[in-house]
Amino acid sequence: MIGSGTVEMDDGRRGRLPPAVRPLFDDGGGGRTLAVELPDGAVVFPDPTYARFPARKRPAFWLSEGPVSGELWARLRAEHPNSGLWPVLLEDSVQPWSVGQIAPDAATEIDNFHVDAFMEEVWSDWVERASADQLEILDPFGPVCPEPAAPAEPRYDPGELADHYAATLAERGAPLGLAAVQRGADALAVMGWQGALHHNEWNVPLAAVVRSWEDRFAARLVGMGFNTLELSVAAPPRTPRHALDVAAEHWTFCPDAILQGAGTLLDYAEQIVGRHTWSFWWD
Repeated sequence: MIGSGTVEMDDGRRGRLPPAVRPLFDDGGGGRTLAVELPDGAVVFPDPTYARFPARKRPAFWLSEGPVSGELWARLRAEHPNSGLWPVLLEDSVQPWSVGQIAPDAATEIDNFHVDAFMEEVWSDWVERASADQLEILDPFGPVCPEPAAPAEPRYDPGELADHYAATLAERGAPLGLAAVQRGADALAVMGWQGALHHNEWNVPLAAVVRSWEDRFAARLVGMGFNTLELSVAAPPRTPRHALDVAAEHWTFCPDAILQGAGTLLDYAEQIVGRHTWSFWWD
């Protein structure tokens, strides 16, 4: 059985958890179980005037009424193989998702994008507009986009590291989102997160990048905010050279991480050698 918390139904009624959570699943929730008891919460439907697909009646995700503990996040993360629900810590304030200002997409859309093509497109677009001084930010690559970075070997268990990071983020007082996805990266699309809207109008390609980081760097999506993203990374780059290749990817994913932070790829690369958390912020 699904946990025993109550949720707000789409018609305004309050009810037991199973009827409200099942619409999150395309298959009606058959064969899925969740042994963890949830706090009170509500399913979040896209605002029909804002969503990319206004005709879609399916809720995007489930949202707790109040902050949750890191322990609950960890228990839900461990339950993901059975429940198909990935936990995401959210900012504890009035956010677009609280009023349905989200643009969810199907996870299958992510299959159409690849990190190398995304990098090349972002890199080329920026180079076309950049001055000679601005190109120095991208040294030693300059106008030529590098290939995606090679994978690294995990130094920690990816799930346990994600649990540890969730415990830290939960201290801020974060509510919980639950997305019906096969892998955490897909929550960016399925939940309709719009945090990088000023950088990339569509979040599906960004979800494809995070998928690739899950595979190559054992990254796990832990939290998101209005314009922020928090990942744990169990297999970070260990050498300056490898970190430079990873920095190039971060540049295309979130240019502000460099432009409003370290200033250059070389300086940014020094900051992420061996770093087990990746935090992104878009202006």
